[in-house]
Parts: sequence; C-alpha cells; structure tokens
Amino acid sequence: MYLVTMLGNLLIILALISDSHLHTPMYFFLSILSMADIGFTSSTIPKMILDIQTHSGVISYAGCLIQLSFFYLFVCLDSTLLTVMAYDRFVAICYPLHYLVIMNPRHCSLLVLGSFMISIMNSQLHCLLMSQLAFCANVEIPHFFCDPPQLLKLACNDTSTSEILIYFIGVIFGGVPLSGIIFSYYKIVSSILRVPSSGGKYKAFVTCASHLSAVCLFYGTGLGVYLSSTVSHSLKKGAVASVVYTIVTPMLNPFIYSLRNRDIKRALQRLLNRTT
Repeated sequence: MYLVTMLGNLLIILALISDSHLHTPMYFFLSILSMADIGFTSSTIPKMILDIQTHSGVISYAGCLIQLSFFYLFVCLDSTLLTVMAYDRFVAICYPLHYLVIMNPRHCSLLVLGSFMISIMNSQLHCLLMSQLAFCANVEIPHFFCDPPQLLKLACNDTSTSEILIYFIGVIFGGVPLSGIIFSYYKIVSSILRVPSSGGKYKAFVTCASHLSAVCLFYGTGLGVYLSSTVSHSLKKGAVASVVYTIVTPMLNPFIYSLRNRDIKRALQRLLNRTT
C-alpha cells in the first residue's frame, strides 16, 4: 500500500509537470497536494515497516518529536491545500470571467506559501507542547507512531493544560480550513443552482466531484481517528483508524483525481508512452 501511494502520487506529479496543457492553478495545487501526501505517509510508514522487519519497536525521544513534527506538518498542509483548492473551484465557478486574473501565478504561489507557513506553525506548536511533557523510564507507546493523544496518556506530569491546548489547536487549524471549504461549496452550490440548463449544472458539478470526494475522505477518516482516541478506549480500533488515515487516504487520492479526470488520464497515457 505504501508503494502504491508513492507510485500513484509520483505519477500524478510527473504527468502534471510533463504536460504543458495542465499548467493551470487547479493542477498546480493538485501537484503540491500529491507532494504533501507523499510526505504525510512517509513520516510514519517507513519507520513502521522497518520495525516490523527488524522486530524492534524502539524510537528515541528526539526521533519521536521529529516524527510528530513532520506528521503534523503534512496533515495540516493537506488540510490547507484542500481549502485552497476549494477556493480555486469557487472562483472558477462563481467568477469564471475573472478566474485567470484572480488565480494568477503570483496569487497561487502566495496561497501555497501561506499553506506551508500555517502548517509549520501548527507542527511546531504540537512539538513544543509535547516537549514539555515528562515521561517515566521505558515508556511503551501503544501505537505505530508518536501520536499526541497517546503521549498525553503516558506522561507522568499533569497534562490537563496540554490537553486543552492540543484540542484548541486542533479546532483552529482543522476547523477553520473545514469552515472555508464548507463556505466555498455553499457559494458553489448556490451558483450552480442558478444555471438554467441541466447540462451546465452537471458540468459544473463534475469539476468539483473529485475534490469533494478527497475532502470527504480526508476529514471523514480524520474525524474517525479523533473519535477513536477520545471516545473509544480500544487500542486496536484506534490503531486501525490511524492506519486508514495515514495510508488509505493518501493512496486513494491519485485514483480519485485520475479516474474521474480525462485530462489527467491523457497526460498519464502520454507519460507512459514516452517512457516505453
């Protein structure tokens, strides 16, 4: 599954770079999303595979914090990029005549740069909070990566303040992008409903279908992980939910965007023909 994830996202990136017809804002954001998905799954899965092969489950304190930093960096980057892509679809459907002016290369670059800065801030805040915790000797994390909710449960000192801050950060960096996506699609649906022809409505909806599927998959599995760590006390259920979130979601994104998109299919076909 990890190899499929890497190969699928790399093919998407190569296809978008090699085809000049796809050098548009929407596909530019998609290529950055594919890079984020590679980083997202690579922050935890290679270590897990190594542990399985070597029959070892040891990670250093510094290694744990580094893993946590990269994991939350790419999780937040995925979230903010999905919001940026929703904004792109909003402009394309609600302001089609001004699309190229609004989504110019400079504006697109600033949106991606802003997404990176927000993600780094989120990552470092999580890392700073976890670095304040004190642990007893020989701590065993009942998970396949350093997950903050699990670390909070294992800490020897009082974690009530850290727990409040963790959930507050989660609401800010997770809730605000989701609110932006919901608002964008509210405007998109309102605009589509005003289109007189059914063919026009269908065409407008198809341009959003792939992105909407990716949003539902990302936030649906993310909510599953959140609920499993806060409501359920079953370690197995929490681990299963995390595996789905960290492996299945990045693996399915290339299929979601390629199978429903003729332009990407053609670009992939040309890329494969060129290599063979």
